[in-house]
Amino acid sequence: AQRRQPMVFASASMPGAKAGAESSVRGDAPLLRVGVISDIQYADIPDGHSFHGTPRYYRNSMLGLRRAVDAWRREDLDFAVHLGDIIDGFHPKDKSAASLGEILSEFARLGERVPTYHMLGNHCLYNLPRPHLNERLGLGAGCESGVSYYSVVPHPRFRFLFLDGYDVSVLGWPAGHPNHEAAVALLAARNPNDNKNMPQGLEGVDRRFVQFGGGLSAAQLSWIRAELVAAAEADQKVVAACHLAFCPGSCPNPCLQWNYDEVLQVLRDTAPGTVVATFAGHTHQNGYVLDDAGIHHVVLPAVLETPPGRDCYGRLHLHADRLELLGTDTMMSLTLPFLRPDDAAALRELRRHEVKVA
Repeated sequence: AQRRQPMVFASASMPGAKAGAESSVRGDAPLLRVGVISDIQYADIPDGHSFHGTPRYYRNSMLGLRRAVDAWRREDLDFAVHLGDIIDGFHPKDKSAASLGEILSEFARLGERVPTYHMLGNHCLYNLPRPHLNERLGLGAGCESGVSYYSVVPHPRFRFLFLDGYDVSVLGWPAGHPNHEAAVALLAARNPNDNKNMPQGLEGVDRRFVQFGGGLSAAQLSWIRAELVAAAEADQKVVAACHLAFCPGSCPNPCLQWNYDEVLQVLRDTAPGTVVATFAGHTHQNGYVLDDAGIHHVVLPAVLETPPGRDCYGRLHLHADRLELLGTDTMMSLTLPFLRPDDAAALRELRRHEVKVA
């Protein structure tokens, strides 16, 4: 994957202000402080390369997480978020559960007062059964038994939705399960290759129909609608997160959710102006686009592909009128004002700073 330099740009509502400095300029403290990190993909194996030849530092990823936690411990965090793929698919399977415990122990150093919220990635499901991951990662809390999506309201003004991009997938469900069979049928119809992990012959956004991807079920979409209605009634802004990316342009097309179009329609139309941002991992690189509804779509890079001695984590500061992503080293920094879909001038200004990924 192409590695991009970290970037800082100004908020459209405050020309000239730099991300990370805006709080002190405005004099308003964040309402929430959140640690963000993605794609640790730890494995107790020698370093290797991705399918595309990008170096992968399997054992060093644990050290990268440790430095992130050390930095976060020096701040007054409310919680942390890991965007999925906590263990790599090449990790020895007989040691996966033990290594998951080691990684969770690192996050636990933040203290009992600072929870970490997780979501499923494809590499998680290569390693361990969905029920085991749900229990160990605390997924699906407050929802019907067996699902891996959930929400939290960490502040009266904000609601976070942690989604399951592998709800409809050949990964994590036994053969015969309706979600598994729906995924098999979709891949058979949309991907002509014998190896369904390959997008050869597919063009544009159709390249998303690969076996290492997945989609959101109708049940999960209905749940999202209900969450957005409840958030709007409570005058809450919503941040949605998923391992797979939400919006074309923010990532390579094979990294999109299978039914990203349906998901975006729900996020945009259920309670317009309620969803302010989405966050995703999976692509292993920085990405950012702004859609026509004024929703910011952010994709974060991978700890796994961060060289030894470099860092890949950030802090998300939530204010009444904006989000500030304060990236460290290889993770970009962004200031993202809450926008109205009809604020054409602000939309045009922010689009000048998109980090598009082909």
